[in-house]
Amino acid sequence: MKTNAINWFEIYVADLDRARTFYETILQTKMVDPDAGECRMAVFPYDNMKGISGALFQMDGCSPGPGGTLVYLNVEGDLDGVISRIPAAGGSIIRERMAIPPHGFIAIFYDSEGNSVGLHSMV
Repeated sequence: MKTNAINWFEIYVADLDRARTFYETILQTKMVDPDAGECRMAVFPYDNMKGISGALFQMDGCSPGPGGTLVYLNVEGDLDGVISRIPAAGGSIIRERMAIPPHGFIAIFYDSEGNSVGLHSMV
């Protein structure tokens, strides 16, 4: 039986290098470069045995923008710190930190590519 509803996500981007810099800056982590064939991607770090991950994904026919799927990235720790880095990294805040008791807190932002993305933290 699966324990997680999500096992993979893709955030479509027009400029992989710009998007990678944005996410590495706000999350203060390094992304992984897989061999992805015809498309370009940068994968968010995860525990290969039990984690869920996803990637920034650049390929013809896959366009970024608001109004599509909303993915929530897990923030373990300082949600306010992540939120504070978004504008300087090239994004903008849609929804500041908001309590969703008893499930913690969320925030929603536009990334450097115009995608709407959520953040979730238990603290």
